[in-house]
Amino acid sequence: MSPPVFAGSRRRGWVGAALLGLGGWLAAGTVQAQSSAELEAMSLRWAQAALRSAEAADLPLRMEVQIGQIDSRLKLAACAKVETYLPAGSRLWGRTRLGLRCVQGPSPWNVFLPLTVQAFGPAWVLATNVRQGEALTADDATVSEVDWAEQVSPVVARQQAWVGQEAARHLQAGQVLRQNMLRPPQLFAMGAQVKVSVSGGGFSVVSSGRAMAAGAEGANVRVRMDNGRLVSGIVNAEGVVEVP
Repeated sequence: MSPPVFAGSRRRGWVGAALLGLGGWLAAGTVQAQSSAELEAMSLRWAQAALRSAEAADLPLRMEVQIGQIDSRLKLAACAKVETYLPAGSRLWGRTRLGLRCVQGPSPWNVFLPLTVQAFGPAWVLATNVRQGEALTADDATVSEVDWAEQVSPVVARQQAWVGQEAARHLQAGQVLRQNMLRPPQLFAMGAQVKVSVSGGGFSVVSSGRAMAAGAEGANVRVRMDNGRLVSGIVNAEGVVEVP
């Protein structure tokens, strides 16, 4: 299997469109239904149709859906028109839920069905254990088909996005590389003596202080200066804390 080649920005775009914009399918879920089995079948058809629309957008994933059951303790009144909808804040991704509400009947009701959406596609899977703080190399992971939606944290699809990054915790072979597993390389540790650059009004002064936290490029850290004063700044690529 070839490595994923789609860009991260493109991936974020189609995820937003396909998973968060499916609320427009509301009208498609309006049908007559009487029994729990009919409601569950209706919900499954709705979700499958929505996911087929996502796949038609040339997404690099194979989507599958599993529908749960309505609570058997519920006694739903007969309804001439049932509307299927995604609850606010929900998306067709991983473990979620689907709403069903009666919009035409003697006793309006609203219930929810558990739903699991799987999104199979190529991703990077660790081939070896990596200790916390170690930098990942190109040999540490291989490509395999996995369920992107199995966890909330997004997969890291592009190799250049994880090679050189540090393990945020101890990682084990077989794990899918996801964003919450990685962090930028630490340029200095907490308590380290660091350079501080203060600029403004046409001047620039470089001094030193002790870092109050570990720092990576782009991080905002506090530094206790030699005179005891606390300042905050952004770590640059050379590990200098730049104070505006």
